[in-house]
Amino acid sequence: MSEKNQDNIEEIFDEAEENKMNDTASEETTGTSEPVEEASENEGDSKVAELEKKLQEAEAKYVRLYADFDNYRRRVKLDAEAAQKYRAQSLVTNLLPALDNFDRAINSTTETDETKPLLQGMNMVLTSILSALKEEGVEVIESVGQEFDPHVHQAIMQDNNEEYGSNIIVEEFQKGYKLKDRVIRPSMVKVNQ
Repeated sequence: MSEKNQDNIEEIFDEAEENKMNDTASEETTGTSEPVEEASENEGDSKVAELEKKLQEAEAKYVRLYADFDNYRRRVKLDAEAAQKYRAQSLVTNLLPALDNFDRAINSTTETDETKPLLQGMNMVLTSILSALKEEGVEVIESVGQEFDPHVHQAIMQDNNEEYGSNIIVEEFQKGYKLKDRVIRPSMVKVNQ
């Protein structure tokens, strides 16, 4: 029990004792001891009971408020940790279309003597962007040859290829990315039946 509650209880008992002493003194002056004594004891007991009830209500309210504050503090801490952990999410989301365009450009260009330096430069830029994203916790979701997982893959087509087993990804149309343990974008894939 807190010191404040202990002090309140002591005040209540002191007040009850004073009331009892005042009632005893008034009995001596009036000369009638029985009826006044019973009335004052009942009155003192009811005051003590009322004050004890108020004290219990205050303690219950205090306990609820403390629990609410503790829960609030825990939620704020978890929110701050999540914000720190996933701080790069909006940047990664905004960069994904550019990464897709880099991939398409590299895959669609035929390699000749004239385009070879350009393709090497684009590959270097793409590699450096991917390594910077990897340092922030971004990973490319592996797809082709993997078993289909609805948590990280989005099936947009099905195939009947006997070279692959059932529920195996045959082709990837768009790369998927994860930031730490959160899927930023699922891979769009073709799945074998």
